[in-house]
Amino acid sequence: MSWETKKLCDCCVSIADGDHQAPPKSDSGIPFVTISNINASNQFDFTDTMFVPQEYYGRLDSKRKAQKGDILYSVVGSFGIPVFMKETIPFVFQRHIAILRPNDTILPRFLYYTMLSRDFYMMADAAALGAAQRTVSLTALRNMKIAVPPMDKQKRIVDVLSAYDDLIENNQKQIRLLEEAAQRLYKEWFVDLRFPGHETTPILNGLPESWEIKSMDDIADYINGYAFKPSDWGAVGKPIIKIKEMGSGITADTPRNTGESIPEKYNVSAGDILFSWSATLSAMIWDEEDGLLNQHLFKVIPHDGISREFVLQSILKTLDEFSNLTTGATMKHIQRGKLKEVKINVPTAELMEQYKTISEPIRESILNIKRQMILLREARDRLLPKLMNGEIEV
Repeated sequence: MSWETKKLCDCCVSIADGDHQAPPKSDSGIPFVTISNINASNQFDFTDTMFVPQEYYGRLDSKRKAQKGDILYSVVGSFGIPVFMKETIPFVFQRHIAILRPNDTILPRFLYYTMLSRDFYMMADAAALGAAQRTVSLTALRNMKIAVPPMDKQKRIVDVLSAYDDLIENNQKQIRLLEEAAQRLYKEWFVDLRFPGHETTPILNGLPESWEIKSMDDIADYINGYAFKPSDWGAVGKPIIKIKEMGSGITADTPRNTGESIPEKYNVSAGDILFSWSATLSAMIWDEEDGLLNQHLFKVIPHDGISREFVLQSILKTLDEFSNLTTGATMKHIQRGKLKEVKINVPTAELMEQYKTISEPIRESILNIKRQMILLREARDRLLPKLMNGEIEV
């Protein structure tokens, strides 16, 4: 049997978007997600979300409550990012995200891979309207045409592609465990003060002997990113690393620049610490291709004798403290001088070196697994269009 061309609306029970009203905020309850919560694995990251009351969620129409097998799709701004719901998780989203509920003519995961393909993205790009914030309307989305093979072929294609995603998911689980181990080690040694030899080390005024209290500014240099203009954004060269790339990685819509006129200090290499100091406060060790640092990000360079992992964990530990020091009405940010106000415990050189010998291998394992994930995604993405256009038979 041949593949059949169908409108998206003919493959779905419903195609809707999130609530058009701003939801009431709450200290707890149901997570409220935005496009920025979609990670590089096309899943929602719920670790840093706002909340809305349970009652608000309860009043939503069922077609706006994501359930297992639904596909969510960003349609405003950073449009074209699909998320496949592997399980039913209560959360709330707004009109920037569409929700598609497949009918029995198409496998949910096959529809997800269709919407993940470059061809579908190009259709969405052609349908998007607006200049400042491009939008794919629900009408345009419903009328997009896709190729749908017989059910048995859908299943075979899904089996091939999902094998890659299963490996990626297993790698993510390993990374989470290693990240937790790195955080526990830092907390145990430098917060709880249960470091090797703590039993025999005198404590003076709450601090182990020979330790120091230093500011975040004392342990590293912070290079603010380059103020790229829209005219600097192109399609070739190095990726321009913004706050978005810290969360979702390098994507098709990441702008690029040759870097020829950009000072060397703004180059970012795998292994560098990045710290976003505006809007969303976060820190990470960059693990993708070399790029160029955009404003609103610090590249953090540890001082001599200070472990890279120690600096990273110190930033992560003090993010809440930095958050309380942010200023600005529309976009909260950290003033450069606030780095002097946030203090941490800094151990002796000997203990710092001992910490480094344990913590750095954990970090290198994380980076190695992330590199494997990038290769898996690249292999899947090369295979995806060939399976979807029938070039490769399964």
